[in-house]
Amino acid sequence: MYRSPSFAGVILAAGESSRMGRDKALLPWPPGESQTIRKETFLAAAIRSLSLATDFVLVVAGKNEADLAPIAYANAAAIIRNSDPDRGQFSSLQIGLREVLNRGRDAAIITLVDRPPAPANVVHMLRERFEAAPQNIWAVVPEFEGRHGHPFVAGREMLERFLREPVSGNARDVEHRHQEHVEYVTVSEPSVTLNINTPEDYAKLAQPS
Repeated sequence: MYRSPSFAGVILAAGESSRMGRDKALLPWPPGESQTIRKETFLAAAIRSLSLATDFVLVVAGKNEADLAPIAYANAAAIIRNSDPDRGQFSSLQIGLREVLNRGRDAAIITLVDRPPAPANVVHMLRERFEAAPQNIWAVVPEFEGRHGHPFVAGREMLERFLREPVSGNARDVEHRHQEHVEYVTVSEPSVTLNINTPEDYAKLAQPS
Protein backbone atom coordinates (compact mmCIF):
# COMPACT_ATOMS: atom_id res chain seq x y z
CA MET A 1 0.00 0.00 0.00
CA TYR A 2 1.34 3.41 -0.96
CA ARG A 3 1.70 6.06 1.69
CA SER A 4 1.45 9.69 0.64
CA PRO A 5 3.97 11.82 2.52
CA SER A 6 4.78 15.38 1.49
CA PHE A 7 8.42 15.89 0.59
CA ALA A 8 10.96 18.68 1.08
CA GLY A 9 14.46 18.72 -0.34
CA VAL A 10 17.37 19.53 1.98
CA ILE A 11 20.85 20.45 0.75
CA LEU A 12 23.64 20.73 3.32
CA ALA A 13 26.00 23.47 2.14
CA ALA A 14 27.40 25.14 5.27
CA GLY A 15 30.92 23.70 5.16
CA GLU A 16 33.98 25.89 4.70
CA SER A 17 35.53 23.70 1.95
CA SER A 18 38.98 24.08 3.50
CA ARG A 19 40.57 21.22 1.53
CA MET A 20 39.11 22.47 -1.76
CA GLY A 21 40.34 26.02 -1.18
CA ARG A 22 37.09 27.50 -2.54
CA ASP A 23 33.42 27.01 -1.76
CA LYS A 24 32.35 23.68 -3.26
CA ALA A 25 28.79 24.94 -3.64
CA LEU A 26 30.07 27.49 -6.17
CA LEU A 27 32.14 25.11 -8.30
CA PRO A 28 31.06 25.04 -11.96
CA TRP A 29 28.91 22.10 -13.01
CA PRO A 30 29.50 20.19 -15.17
CA PRO A 31 33.29 20.41 -14.79
CA GLY A 32 35.76 20.66 -17.64
CA GLU A 33 35.98 22.81 -20.71
CA SER A 34 32.91 23.02 -22.91
CA GLN A 35 31.59 25.58 -25.32
CA THR A 36 28.28 23.78 -25.87
CA ILE A 37 27.07 22.93 -22.35
CA ARG A 38 25.64 25.72 -20.24
CA LYS A 39 27.46 25.84 -16.90
CA GLU A 40 25.81 26.21 -13.54
CA THR A 41 27.09 25.67 -10.00
CA PHE A 42 27.08 22.56 -7.83
CA LEU A 43 24.42 24.25 -5.69
CA ALA A 44 22.16 25.16 -8.62
CA ALA A 45 22.48 21.64 -10.01
CA ALA A 46 21.67 20.11 -6.62
CA ILE A 47 18.54 22.27 -6.29
CA ARG A 48 17.43 21.28 -9.78
CA SER A 49 18.08 17.61 -8.99
CA LEU A 50 15.73 17.65 -5.99
CA SER A 51 13.14 20.20 -7.05
CA LEU A 52 11.09 18.00 -9.39
CA ALA A 53 10.57 15.38 -6.66
CA THR A 54 9.82 17.71 -3.75
CA ASP A 55 7.44 20.50 -2.76
CA PHE A 56 10.32 22.87 -2.07
CA VAL A 57 14.08 22.80 -1.47
CA LEU A 58 15.90 24.15 1.58
CA VAL A 59 19.58 25.06 1.44
CA VAL A 60 21.37 25.10 4.78
CA ALA A 61 24.20 27.64 4.57
CA GLY A 62 26.73 28.88 7.10
CA LYS A 63 29.16 31.76 6.86
CA ASN A 64 28.70 31.52 3.08
CA GLU A 65 25.01 32.50 3.24
CA ALA A 66 25.52 35.78 1.35
CA ASP A 67 27.24 33.95 -1.52
CA LEU A 68 24.71 31.13 -1.74
CA ALA A 69 21.50 33.11 -1.28
CA PRO A 70 21.37 34.58 -4.82
CA ILE A 71 21.78 31.10 -6.33
CA ALA A 72 19.17 29.60 -4.02
CA TYR A 73 16.63 32.32 -4.75
CA ALA A 74 17.28 32.26 -8.50
CA ASN A 75 16.44 28.56 -8.44
CA ALA A 76 13.29 28.93 -6.31
CA ALA A 77 14.89 27.43 -3.19
CA ALA A 78 14.81 28.78 0.35
CA ILE A 79 17.93 29.35 2.40
CA ILE A 80 18.37 28.95 6.14
CA ARG A 81 21.47 29.68 8.15
CA ASN A 82 23.41 27.54 10.56
CA SER A 83 24.73 30.25 12.85
CA ASP A 84 27.46 27.96 14.19
CA PRO A 85 28.57 25.59 11.41
CA ASP A 86 31.73 24.79 13.35
CA ARG A 87 29.55 22.38 15.33
CA GLY A 88 29.67 20.10 12.31
CA GLN A 89 27.54 18.83 9.46
CA PHE A 90 25.07 17.09 11.79
CA SER A 91 24.08 20.46 13.23
CA SER A 92 23.18 21.63 9.71
CA LEU A 93 21.15 18.48 9.15
CA GLN A 94 19.16 19.09 12.34
CA ILE A 95 18.50 22.73 11.41
CA GLY A 96 17.26 21.69 7.98
CA LEU A 97 15.03 18.92 9.31
CA ARG A 98 13.44 21.15 11.95
CA GLU A 99 12.51 23.54 9.17
CA VAL A 100 11.05 20.68 7.14
CA LEU A 101 8.75 19.78 10.02
CA ASN A 102 7.98 23.44 10.79
CA ARG A 103 6.79 23.85 7.20
CA GLY A 104 4.39 20.95 7.57
CA ARG A 105 6.26 18.29 5.57
CA ASP A 106 6.83 14.81 6.90
CA ALA A 107 9.56 13.46 4.62
CA ALA A 108 12.80 14.82 3.20
CA ILE A 109 15.15 14.01 0.35
CA ILE A 110 18.55 14.94 1.72
CA THR A 111 21.85 15.47 -0.06
CA LEU A 112 25.23 17.14 0.33
CA VAL A 113 26.37 19.94 -1.93
CA ASP A 114 29.87 18.47 -2.33
CA ARG A 115 28.95 15.73 -4.80
CA PRO A 116 27.68 15.54 -8.36
CA PRO A 117 23.90 16.02 -8.48
CA ALA A 118 21.97 12.77 -8.74
CA PRO A 119 20.11 12.27 -12.04
CA ALA A 120 16.39 13.02 -11.84
CA ASN A 121 15.45 9.40 -12.53
CA VAL A 122 17.46 8.25 -9.49
CA VAL A 123 15.81 10.85 -7.22
CA HIS A 124 12.33 9.89 -8.45
CA MET A 125 13.08 6.18 -8.05
CA LEU A 126 14.18 6.68 -4.43
CA ARG A 127 11.03 8.64 -3.67
CA GLU A 128 8.85 6.00 -5.30
CA ARG A 129 10.56 3.22 -3.38
CA PHE A 130 9.90 5.07 -0.14
CA GLU A 131 6.26 5.67 -1.01
CA ALA A 132 5.78 1.98 -1.82
CA ALA A 133 7.70 0.68 1.20
CA PRO A 134 5.95 -0.83 4.22
CA GLN A 135 5.31 1.40 7.23
CA ASN A 136 8.27 -0.04 9.13
CA ILE A 137 10.68 1.47 6.55
CA TRP A 138 11.75 4.91 7.73
CA ALA A 139 14.40 5.69 5.10
CA VAL A 140 15.55 4.67 1.63
CA VAL A 141 19.28 4.92 0.87
CA PRO A 142 21.00 4.39 -2.51
CA GLU A 143 23.81 1.88 -2.72
CA PHE A 144 26.48 1.54 -5.39
CA GLU A 145 28.96 -1.36 -5.27
CA GLY A 146 28.25 -1.87 -1.58
CA ARG A 147 28.70 1.78 -0.60
CA HIS A 148 25.83 3.90 0.69
CA GLY A 149 25.31 7.39 -0.68
CA HIS A 150 23.14 10.45 -1.28
CA PRO A 151 20.52 11.64 -1.80
CA PHE A 152 18.56 9.56 0.66
CA VAL A 153 14.92 9.73 1.65
CA ALA A 154 13.88 9.97 5.30
CA GLY A 155 10.35 9.84 6.67
CA ARG A 156 9.04 11.42 9.85
CA GLU A 157 10.18 8.57 12.07
CA MET A 158 13.78 8.92 10.90
CA LEU A 159 13.62 12.72 10.97
CA GLU A 160 12.58 12.55 14.61
CA ARG A 161 15.41 10.13 15.41
CA PHE A 162 17.90 12.56 13.88
CA LEU A 163 16.44 15.44 15.88
CA ARG A 164 16.59 13.55 19.18
CA GLU A 165 20.37 13.16 18.89
CA PRO A 166 22.80 15.57 20.52
CA VAL A 167 24.27 18.10 18.12
CA SER A 168 27.55 16.17 18.36
CA GLY A 169 25.80 13.13 16.85
CA ASN A 170 26.36 11.51 13.50
CA ALA A 171 23.80 10.66 10.82
CA ARG A 172 25.53 7.42 9.95
CA ASP A 173 25.36 6.24 13.55
CA VAL A 174 21.62 6.94 13.66
CA GLU A 175 21.12 5.09 10.38
CA HIS A 176 23.06 2.06 11.62
CA ARG A 177 21.24 2.03 14.94
CA HIS A 178 17.93 1.77 13.09
CA GLN A 179 19.16 -0.31 10.18
CA GLU A 180 16.16 -2.64 10.28
CA HIS A 181 14.06 0.39 9.27
CA VAL A 182 16.25 1.34 6.30
CA GLU A 183 15.85 0.00 2.77
CA TYR A 184 19.04 0.02 0.70
CA VAL A 185 18.42 0.31 -3.03
CA THR A 186 21.09 -0.69 -5.54
CA VAL A 187 21.58 1.93 -8.25
CA SER A 188 23.80 1.98 -11.34
CA GLU A 189 24.83 5.62 -10.82
CA PRO A 190 28.33 5.87 -9.22
CA SER A 191 27.95 9.58 -8.45
CA VAL A 192 25.76 8.81 -5.43
CA THR A 193 28.86 7.75 -3.49
CA LEU A 194 31.33 10.40 -4.69
CA ASN A 195 32.66 13.08 -2.35
CA ILE A 196 34.41 16.05 -3.95
CA ASN A 197 36.78 17.32 -1.27
CA THR A 198 39.93 18.45 -3.10
CA PRO A 199 40.90 20.10 -6.39
CA GLU A 200 42.15 16.69 -7.51
CA ASP A 201 38.74 15.12 -6.84
CA TYR A 202 37.10 17.84 -8.87
CA ALA A 203 39.58 17.49 -11.74
CA LYS A 204 38.86 13.75 -11.95
CA LEU A 205 35.21 14.50 -12.66
CA ALA A 206 36.21 16.15 -15.95
CA GLN A 207 38.19 13.13 -17.12
CA PRO A 208 36.50 10.71 -19.53
CA SER A 209 35.29 7.57 -17.77
